[in-house]
Amino acid sequence: MKAEIISIGTELLLGEIPDTNASYLASQLPLLGIDLNWVSQVGDNHARLVEVLRRAWDRSDLIITGGGLGPTEDDITREVVAELLGEEMILDQTLVSEMEQMFLKRGWKMPERNLKQAMVTSSVTSVPNPYGTAPGWWVEKDGRMLVTLPGPPRELHRMWTQEIAPRLRKKSTSILVSRVFKLLTLGEATVDEMASPLLSSTNPTIGVYAKFDGIHLRLAAKAANEQAALDLMAPFEQQLRDIFGTNIWGTDDDTLESAVGGMLTEKGLSLATMESCTGGLLASTITDAPGSSAYFKGGLVTYATQSKIDSGVDPAVIEKHGVISAETALAMATAARDRFGADIGIGVTGVAGPDGLDGKDAGTVHIGIDYQGSKKNVFINLPPRRIEVKRRAVLLALAELRKLLIA
Repeated sequence: MKAEIISIGTELLLGEIPDTNASYLASQLPLLGIDLNWVSQVGDNHARLVEVLRRAWDRSDLIITGGGLGPTEDDITREVVAELLGEEMILDQTLVSEMEQMFLKRGWKMPERNLKQAMVTSSVTSVPNPYGTAPGWWVEKDGRMLVTLPGPPRELHRMWTQEIAPRLRKKSTSILVSRVFKLLTLGEATVDEMASPLLSSTNPTIGVYAKFDGIHLRLAAKAANEQAALDLMAPFEQQLRDIFGTNIWGTDDDTLESAVGGMLTEKGLSLATMESCTGGLLASTITDAPGSSAYFKGGLVTYATQSKIDSGVDPAVIEKHGVISAETALAMATAARDRFGADIGIGVTGVAGPDGLDGKDAGTVHIGIDYQGSKKNVFINLPPRRIEVKRRAVLLALAELRKLLIA
């Protein structure tokens, strides 16, 4: 089944809101074994919407629209779909009564303009929308299916999960099952090259993607049911694990902080941090993992030089090597470990902002790890974008800690 998504609304073309509805629907269709071939955006313009819908009708088995079902004059999805179908719109009195009751419960009188939301055609089955006043449309005609969904994400998501997906599931002859393997320490090209013997497979398929938390390998298989898809994937998963070994740090919804936290828990180790350029983001990220109170002893944010010294950093190290240095990062790690009585200390110092500091370029980051007396330094130079520097520094600190825990 070939599917197409059409997102409707001039606000999308102006960049006023992101098209999260299309992204959501794109993520849901593969779960039903439906291939998404096209995604379009079109403004609230009658002629252009007619053009886009006719093109979709000619090439797709399933067309899903989002938006344009409101009561205002520029909400024209119903009118255009009716024109596409060559059918006259009529007022559905049952829908009118339901809408009037909805307004009555809220203590309001329904405006006459809302009546347009109760319009249907002869091919339309109305789709209930308890979260809003805009019912959806389900149309089956000439071997095609057309679904109109409301624009507000809360309404669209509910209508999709409760009404549309179950109907489509009955019509689909296959499903797609996927699993994501998350890797660190290898670049995208290297991962692609190492996985190349498997990339030519058409079912399962393997995709390589660069993400913020490393490189992702997506393994996906289409079959008649979930177990059959898992059976297809099993030998490929084993080959991926054989190829990449400990470079795979997690799968699917795993986070790096949870993965590291699990290793700390398993080994019975504790952790403390001292941060400068990351401003507490490392400690915040570590404590995002459930159960982190069992192994995270505490964290310090020490932007000023004196605050580092007051927290236990040897002033001679700072005087000799500077605040932004490998030696100071390691001294911060040791001070944090000692201060909180932890097994492991991590220190982060650097320049996150666009202006240099201590004679160092923006984007310069030093990370020190003191692991039961075993000391490690890591240096990275990042593009001078403050938020990006902070996030990448945290990721690197956790990745390097993971390496030590694996060794």
